[in-house]
Amino acid sequence: MDLRKIKKLIDLLEESNLSELEIKEGEESVRLSRNITGAAPVVYAQPAAAPAPRAAEPVMPMLSPVDGATGGRPAEPAGSALPPGHVVKSPMVGTYYASPSPDKPAFVTVGQSVKAGETLGIIEAMKMFNPIEADTSGTVLAILTESGQPVEFDQPLFVIG
Repeated sequence: MDLRKIKKLIDLLEESNLSELEIKEGEESVRLSRNITGAAPVVYAQPAAAPAPRAAEPVMPMLSPVDGATGGRPAEPAGSALPPGHVVKSPMVGTYYASPSPDKPAFVTVGQSVKAGETLGIIEAMKMFNPIEADTSGTVLAILTESGQPVEFDQPLFVIG
């Protein structure tokens, strides 16, 4: 794997609130992990067919507590119940933006009617801007994140009713 790609992955890990990132490209595999103190990420690179690391090697702790009932995702704080309706979730890890640029209005606002396929926001991941589209028609009941905030995979972003 190209050293520039690994450096970009390290930058992505440092900019996000992820504690681990693993990428497989053909025969090669890179796993980045950071410890609780926020020190620089540890990089493990090995061919996919290589044996797993031995138990004597240090294991980096996870950054955030995880609840087993959530399937490995961080537990949501109490009282964060979503309003009833269709939830649009983040398809990737990245940074959410509500508008195409800081001086432009938001793609959608609470109370606005949207049609299936209409852009609700964008997520920047590895310097690429990916539109988040409504997968159903209705009214935007809630916008669950703020512009410029990091988002996780499968994190609820919008509720459409």
